Amino acid sequence: MTQNRESTTPARRPGFPELLPVEEGPAQPSSREPGALDEQEPPLDRSQAILEAAKQIGALLKAKGHGFALAGSVAVYAHGGSRHLQHDADFCIRRFDAQDVTQTLTEAGLTVRTPPEDWLIKTSCFGQEVDLLFELAHRPVSTELLARAQELPVDSVRMPVLAPTDLMRGLVEAFSEHYCDFGPVLAAARALREKVDWEDVRASSGDEPMPAAFFFLLERLNVIAPQEEPR
Repeated sequence: MTQNRESTTPARRPGFPELLPVEEGPAQPSSREPGALDEQEPPLDRSQAILEAAKQIGALLKAKGHGFALAGSVAVYAHGGSRHLQHDADFCIRRFDAQDVTQTLTEAGLTVRTPPEDWLIKTSCFGQEVDLLFELAHRPVSTELLARAQELPVDSVRMPVLAPTDLMRGLVEAFSEHYCDFGPVLAAARALREKVDWEDVRASSGDEPMPAAFFFLLERLNVIAPQEEPR
């Protein structure tokens, strides 16, 4: 979801889980537990590579019983959107689960990295970036958010996927004067429009100008109905 500088030995931040340092480079085969990932050549197609990475990480988290939900463009695809996937694979996890998730991924032979931002950890799979987010648009990932996730097939792997309204809320609330790429989110809105509680998304976005501009665009393109004027 983001491109960040990475550090494997970050300083401890207040309220941030103390992640175990992980050496760069592949794990030694002898240190892997049964069921760890085998290194494979990434698929030639970028979208397929992102999809395979999401399936692998999702299967690992599900097998260990972690609370999580698929997010981002792969979640849009799981809900019936385009298979043209964007940037990377994204998952939501609770901040206090970060250490256990890190252990699961490192035991599978993956390197977990902690960027300067304190709202995610990162790994790579099939040559693709995978972001594990503690926040969506500055809102902490909560147990309630994960409870609303829907278990859906992501190709051959079933996993929890963010509910459409939560997914769209996170995409829209991320808009700001520094980030306002409407294109990918417009495609997601078209794909999910019948499944989203748009009034809920509007209300949670408040009077922020960039989300308001996006809603205006959706209305002009007849993706959503115009908002009724207050009497």
